[in-house]
Amino acid sequence: MAAPAGTTGLRLGRVTSFDATRGLGTVTDDFGAAHAFHATAIADGSRRIDVGTRVSYSLAPGHGGRHEARTVVAFVGPSQDDTG
Repeated sequence: MAAPAGTTGLRLGRVTSFDATRGLGTVTDDFGAAHAFHATAIADGSRRIDVGTRVSYSLAPGHGGRHEARTVVAFVGPSQDDTG
């Protein structure tokens, strides 16, 4: 199932890749869509995030006309796929 067309509000997903050397990563939303992000988009200012981290983020127009993840925030609290 794809996210509704034109939706750019708050999303939930998981970090699926992150290269600390380049500062580039990918977050995949709950609908399977992948979005790139730069380390400067990590909201806590750490510029590092672990692969597999559950996050919330927003989308904004980026380079080449594609949407990029912005304001990437590590999700605190139980997620729908936690088993206990």
